[in-house]
Amino acid sequence: EDVYIANVLKCRPPDNRDPGGEEVAACESFLHRQVEWVQPLMIMALGRFAAQSLLKTTESIGQLRGRMHHYEPFRIPLIVTYHPAYLLRSPLAKRKVWLDLLLARRSLIR
Repeated sequence: EDVYIANVLKCRPPDNRDPGGEEVAACESFLHRQVEWVQPLMIMALGRFAAQSLLKTTESIGQLRGRMHHYEPFRIPLIVTYHPAYLLRSPLAKRKVWLDLLLARRSLIR
């Protein structure tokens, strides 16, 4: 009841390929309505597609993580971090994700 998980894409592209911009755009209104319905205190964007879609940017995860953003138009605090699948391939990134989780915790305690 304290966590709600939603995907940017509502289905995976064929052959497990990365989604194209038009595929992400086709699903954005559904995600927007989910956020509006859930009214989260904070959003944690896990991975590049989630971060870039929610923030309307092409910046990399490395440029976006480690600081607070906001999901418009609701001004919901948003933190970007790595996707769990990336952590399986790159265990050294777990420390950075831990720091992002601490940032989220500090923001929620305020």
